Amino acid sequence: MQTTYILRKDKVNRDGTMPIRAVITFQGARIRKNIKSVKTKERHWKNQRIKPNTKSEAYNNHIEYNQILDEFQEKVNAIFRFIHLRNIKPSEDFILNKLGDKHFGQNSLAPKFFDCFDEFIETSKSTKALGTIKKYVTVKNFLKDFQDSTGFSVRFDTIDIDFYEKFRDYSFLKRNTLNNYFGKLIAIIKTFMNWSLEREYHENLTYKRFKKPQDDIEVIYLTIDELMKLYKHPFKSKRLEHVRDFYCLGCFTGLRFSDINRLRPSNVFDSFLKVNIVKTRSIDQKIPLNKYSKSILDKYVDTIYEPIPTLSSQKFNEYIKECCEAVGINTPTTITRYIGQKRIDKTYPKYQLITSHTARKTFVTNSLVLGMKAMVVRNITGHKDEASFRRYVDIAEDFKRKEMDNTWDKMSTTA
Repeated sequence: MQTTYILRKDKVNRDGTMPIRAVITFQGARIRKNIKSVKTKERHWKNQRIKPNTKSEAYNNHIEYNQILDEFQEKVNAIFRFIHLRNIKPSEDFILNKLGDKHFGQNSLAPKFFDCFDEFIETSKSTKALGTIKKYVTVKNFLKDFQDSTGFSVRFDTIDIDFYEKFRDYSFLKRNTLNNYFGKLIAIIKTFMNWSLEREYHENLTYKRFKKPQDDIEVIYLTIDELMKLYKHPFKSKRLEHVRDFYCLGCFTGLRFSDINRLRPSNVFDSFLKVNIVKTRSIDQKIPLNKYSKSILDKYVDTIYEPIPTLSSQKFNEYIKECCEAVGINTPTTITRYIGQKRIDKTYPKYQLITSHTARKTFVTNSLVLGMKAMVVRNITGHKDEASFRRYVDIAEDFKRKEMDNTWDKMSTTA
């Protein structure tokens, strides 16, 4: 496809100006289209654009006219990208029809933005974990709410800095979104834009400059004393006992909630578990069993719950708080979060902050505190991000330092 502009020397006006015609060639065909309202003298015509006249002459509208030529060229390019993406066999009538369509533009280059997002979600189902797919759906709905609330038209060509700033303000001011969650929204938007760029649904690269804010947050975990208190507590309720055992198995193995929920008797061996990790897609990863995790699994051998009772994550997070409250895990714990530059400090009894995610954090932190080498812990848990794992190392070292100080302080008072 090629577009060429020529002067209509057969249509010279009385003032010496001539209209301009676009000639579009493709697949051996040729389409001629007059550019309305654009005219120039031959001496001002160079390299298919209009150059300024001399100072002694009146202004010849070269800026406005050249912009019209540029916009026409962009529209022709858009039409042919549209044809290519939809595998359409173009005809002269089809192209002329699109050229005459005032509403056809960059937003017509591919299926609509949200239709593409649906395709992105659907094609990801075979390669991504269910939790990731749910996050994609949440981000799509968040973007739709943003569009409905602000009137900002979300299209491939509008994902620019203006979008980023408006989306950020909406997230912080209207939705009270925390900085870290906003960062996750931006990360998924960038993932989607990369996916659609690879499929030539757009040519917009501005999104690559979007920043993902991320604040350090507290690592909530059970100390050794709290964990053993929970592990040994004689719950009268089978419901709470099952939830406690499920949670403690995570604390003693480092497995995620989703991986424990998928455990089958065939995954359990004498001294280890052999599992396929959902999130990282690791195959046949061996997870060592200690005496506590073995004891939990032994309890359910040859029962209807073997290898471990399971339930939904929503119910689990509700019940584990009930378990921790019952055993007195209620140390006042302050968490700090940011919405933009606004700092929010809230203090809760610790049991209110315990969720399925804290089991894995408990395993990592306590393993390091007890002296397990960081490399071994990472090998068991599969942590790939050095920065995120380093937080646990720092916490363990800080804990050991405080224990050292407390121990020697007591010695000095008795000496």
